[in-house]
Amino acid sequence: MSSSKVFALWEVLRVSLRLGLTSFGGPIAHLGYFHDEYIRRRKWMDEQIYSELVALCQFLPGPASSQVGIGVGIIRAGLLGGFIGWLGFTLPSVIALVLFAFLLQGFDVENAGWIHGLKIVAVAIVAQAILGMGLKLTPDRERVTIAVAAAAVTLLWQTAYTQVLLIVAAGLLGLWLYKKRPNAVGQSIHIAIGKPFALCSLLLFFVLLIALPLFRQLWNFEWLAMFDSFYRSGALVFGGGHVMLPLLEREIMPQGWVSQADFLAGYGAAQAVPGPLFTFAAYLGAMAGGIVGAVVATIAVFLPAFLLVVGALPFWNDLRSNPRVQGALIGINAAVVGILLAALYDPLWMTAILSPLDFTLALFLFILLVFWKCPPWIVVLTGALGGLIIGNI
Repeated sequence: MSSSKVFALWEVLRVSLRLGLTSFGGPIAHLGYFHDEYIRRRKWMDEQIYSELVALCQFLPGPASSQVGIGVGIIRAGLLGGFIGWLGFTLPSVIALVLFAFLLQGFDVENAGWIHGLKIVAVAIVAQAILGMGLKLTPDRERVTIAVAAAAVTLLWQTAYTQVLLIVAAGLLGLWLYKKRPNAVGQSIHIAIGKPFALCSLLLFFVLLIALPLFRQLWNFEWLAMFDSFYRSGALVFGGGHVMLPLLEREIMPQGWVSQADFLAGYGAAQAVPGPLFTFAAYLGAMAGGIVGAVVATIAVFLPAFLLVVGALPFWNDLRSNPRVQGALIGINAAVVGILLAALYDPLWMTAILSPLDFTLALFLFILLVFWKCPPWIVVLTGALGGLIIGNI
């Protein structure tokens, strides 16, 4: 490996690690941090290429900000650069949430007031996400209708396949409703990945998605079952980490790996750390199986994102010019809002808002987030303190 290649990899690691330590605020904020660091300060690519990369990652299922980081790393330093970029951005929050999991083990989570406060924080943060996504992704009556229908189906028909079928149906509906929507196409993204290699990456993504549940049925192996659950959750999420909440809830709870109180406490704590919300999986894995569980869950939940970015980059220039693809994406995004709305009600609202005081605290936290623009870590600490006070009243 040449010295220039080593320097490029070290540079990607150093910069992505700093972003992983300082990027609070969720995926939209992460993209702003990336733009400031990669585009404005370091000029690793121009505005057009960055915007196209962001568009690609918004189109794919998975954690959009992490996928953008992977894409930047690939463009800057090849495939290994993509892995290094992901590792630097992800590792700080993984370590923080694994430590939090160990802290909670043996703790009386069910009766802890500050833990209840973290559940209320989760209500406020998901409500903020629904507001922001709804304004952007459901601006007309057709998309609002898709969102409401998706929420109703998610709540009334709770199966392992509900969300997958909803996404497919919404994509087909969007393709029909918005097939004539005009689409502006910018300049090409140049990426040093061949289409044969990209096809192999996409093939592996689908093979794992189909084969893991079959292997899980054949072999009663706990780590295989955990890898399957987290891989499927990471592979079927459209819209970011908040939308992963109902998927993970339905994958984890029936297995008895984590209690609902622990699940919601970890979700609240995940808002207080920098980096991608998908690292919530590391917390769940640690609660279920210690360090090994955290490693298995983290690799499994992020592996689909890596395979999809590597597999899609060489084909993106063709896809983004197709108005039918854009129409399907519009329908899918509307359904995502509805799925998130359902998650706000169940499990979040049902388990966190138990009294008028809880509702009052949730409103206060929502105002801090939306109108006062407080950093998430301040909101998390305020919610934990508020829950502690409510518990002692």
